[in-house]
Amino acid sequence: MVRSSIYLTEKQRSALRELAQQTGQKQSELIRRAIDEFIDHHKARDRRARLGQAWGIWKDRDDLPDFQALRKEFDR
Repeated sequence: MVRSSIYLTEKQRSALRELAQQTGQKQSELIRRAIDEFIDHHKARDRRARLGQAWGIWKDRDDLPDFQALRKEFDR
């Protein structure tokens, strides 16, 4: 692990201390978990944005098979 310093407001520090006492976990572990959740949230949002950009990229192509006809064959 890499050591890092952060600045917290008094309110944040107090709430973190209380949460650590209530859960029995170290403050550093709570901070790491919060950072992991924050990163995961943004990764998911970035993935959704990339998928949104890809929406419809094949709509004007005429060299692809008729996917609706293919689906109907599988439905039978």
